Amino acid sequence: MPSDQSTWLVAIPLDGDAEGILQELSSKLGTSSRPSADLAPLPIPSFKTGTLDSLVALSEDLPKQDASFTATVAKTVDTLRNLLNNDPAKLAQHVLVNEKPVDNYLLNDWRWNEGRYGTQKSLREMLDVLMKEMTSIDNVMKAKLQSYNLAKGSLQQMQRKKTGNLSVKSLADIVQKEQFIEESEYMETILVAVPNLLVKDWNTKYERLTNFIVPRSSQKIAADDEYTLFGVVIFKRVHDEFIQKCRENKFIVRDFVFSEDLLEKQREELAAADTTEKELWTELLQISRTNFSESFQILVHLKVLHLFVESVLRYGLPANYSGVVVKPEPKATKRALATLQTQFAYLGRRSNTGAKGKPQPTNEEVAGEYQSLLEQEFFDFVLAEVPWIQF
Repeated sequence: MPSDQSTWLVAIPLDGDAEGILQELSSKLGTSSRPSADLAPLPIPSFKTGTLDSLVALSEDLPKQDASFTATVAKTVDTLRNLLNNDPAKLAQHVLVNEKPVDNYLLNDWRWNEGRYGTQKSLREMLDVLMKEMTSIDNVMKAKLQSYNLAKGSLQQMQRKKTGNLSVKSLADIVQKEQFIEESEYMETILVAVPNLLVKDWNTKYERLTNFIVPRSSQKIAADDEYTLFGVVIFKRVHDEFIQKCRENKFIVRDFVFSEDLLEKQREELAAADTTEKELWTELLQISRTNFSESFQILVHLKVLHLFVESVLRYGLPANYSGVVVKPEPKATKRALATLQTQFAYLGRRSNTGAKGKPQPTNEEVAGEYQSLLEQEFFDFVLAEVPWIQF
């Protein structure tokens, strides 16, 4: 059963007038009082068929590429969704194909892009071109996303330093110059963030944590809901030992050197990080928008190529096939599928597959070689699905 969250691409042998087939199907699917689907023609080029072996190899390879291509499109949509904070209205403005809604691309006179994927090439050559383009898109997206995530992470880290508690936040705009001793060859001021529950311990222990601590030098500088910040004067010779003893007592020594220029420097760094993040956000948004359009078109071309290959294997030569785009109404999927099955039931006689999807070859050699080919749900027509973009 095809998904009720996808648009179906249907291929059949062209025995007569493609427009007449579409009109007849439309009379049963799209023009009743309860239309079950939107329809549009899907012209399928007459590609070079190649050998049976090459068609079978493509039939086995194409589903793997289909899954890979679909994943790349989905990742691009997810990137846009995350950039736009899961806002469906904004996402709809960017998930476009050639600056138009996705449905327009499929339901408004779709054509194979002959300029980019000339039908004079072999099927394998066209697949290789599609794979190369999609791989390039995927690599660009990965690189741009990584750059943006690094910039975003750096900005968030800086912002946390301004908004966290006294054990982690920047102290540049909290401490004052007069709270530090003047430059001394032997002594220094150390800043210690003490959990509020341990302030009493600090006051009774700090002078005895090591030798060479200046008595009564502890002074409270600031406090928040979790920590109290103290400054204490010690001799430089016991710097490392003092830090170790503080750790053992769950006192957090802040690595801080007072500088009158530090606050301005940190402000400049935060502004620069904010600017970089915004620039990369804009760049990633634009690239994601462009690459969604490109990758979606590549995906549809791959599916049409797949339709052709499966049609040749199913119906044989001459390789003259017609296609229909069917966008079923979500609540009418079963009805739309039943109509298609009834409409194209006559094709069952032309199909090279049995009731269970197994090949019914004309000789034992072919049966042995291709016994596992096309093991999937089958209809009398060839069908591929293009998943809907969920907003």
